[in-house]
Amino acid sequence: MAADLDDVRSGAAEIIPAEGLDAKLALGRPLRVKLGIDPSRPDLTLGHSVVLRALQRFLDAGHEAILIVGDFTGRVGDPSGRSETRPMLTAEEADENARSYLAQAGLVLDVERATVRRNSEWLAELDAADLIRLASVTTIAQMLEREDFRARYQSNQPISVVEFLYPLLQGYDSVAVQADIELGGTDQTFNLLMGREVQRAYGQEAQAVLTVPLIEGLDGVRKMSKSFDNYVGLTEPADEMFGKLMSLPDGLIAKYELLCTDLGAADNARVVAGLADGSIHPNAEKRRMARTIVERYHGQGSGEAAEAGFDKVHKKHETPDEVPEVSVPSSVVRTDEHGSSFLYVPALLEALGLVASRSEGSRKLAQGGVRVNGKPESRDRIPAGADVGEYLGTVWQVGRRKFARIVSIG
Repeated sequence: MAADLDDVRSGAAEIIPAEGLDAKLALGRPLRVKLGIDPSRPDLTLGHSVVLRALQRFLDAGHEAILIVGDFTGRVGDPSGRSETRPMLTAEEADENARSYLAQAGLVLDVERATVRRNSEWLAELDAADLIRLASVTTIAQMLEREDFRARYQSNQPISVVEFLYPLLQGYDSVAVQADIELGGTDQTFNLLMGREVQRAYGQEAQAVLTVPLIEGLDGVRKMSKSFDNYVGLTEPADEMFGKLMSLPDGLIAKYELLCTDLGAADNARVVAGLADGSIHPNAEKRRMARTIVERYHGQGSGEAAEAGFDKVHKKHETPDEVPEVSVPSSVVRTDEHGSSFLYVPALLEALGLVASRSEGSRKLAQGGVRVNGKPESRDRIPAGADVGEYLGTVWQVGRRKFARIVSIG
């Protein structure tokens, strides 16, 4: 079993204690390996896939993979890395997100072979006496050792008592499933170590902790997050996924290959050396990385097809074969003070779904990021004349990857 986990070791950010994984493997039995995910948002990104892949490797090595969907803790919200209190989800929101999470986790983890639990099974059953016992495991001083809590405390930002309870509730999950090992991102280290404390307090052997790196998003700076709009979603269309990955900074190619593909540690070492000495061209390797990831989620041949579509747009500057067709409201056509009609482009771009707001549409126009039938367009007002039918069938483009065709107005 141990030999099958070499990729997990090579991809780990930290194992706590250092000999913890080896000590657990020496028990000579299938280990109970836990991963908890809180359904705070309804969809998963490549960032989430890193730890799910680590759990799958334990499953492939013959261990029990326990995926805990935090439908109870998700209502509280994990305070990790937060500078303010997270709004609490309703039970309905948590449940809806949980269903979406499970469906998408199945793209990475064999959920049919894994053990899937919801932590409301045990956390919803705790009474006041149980919570008092759980709260006695730690102190406020220990909680304030956590960087984000300490920063908020020192800047007089509020911290709710519920947020202090969160790491304890997550730790109680480890008690409930008798975890031998818990996986998580590096931003989860405090919570994972708290799980060791809670297990000891409840008379269990403390779990070993294995953290995986957080991958930077497409901006190459901040961790991948939908909040930062630097993410690649697991369910995004192949063309969109490929195009996004091609925008990745060259310095992250090898990291994405190690953590988001099955190419393996040996291949990764070759790539790192080749990129360093110049024997591997970054663009060629980025294309291989993007094809590999696309095929992981969209099937064999999808990577090459997405690459061909990418080249059609970016090398040949042609329109993609498949362009969303959109009916836009008549409100995109307006009248000026002289009674002349014009097409108000920011509103049109918003109606086409190419921008999130009219102000963003205006910025894109000013930045030269808008094209109509392949030609640059910078005007925010285009004379419409008596008949706007001439714009039917036109293809509008924002940036490199967003296209839409007008099929009707009004």
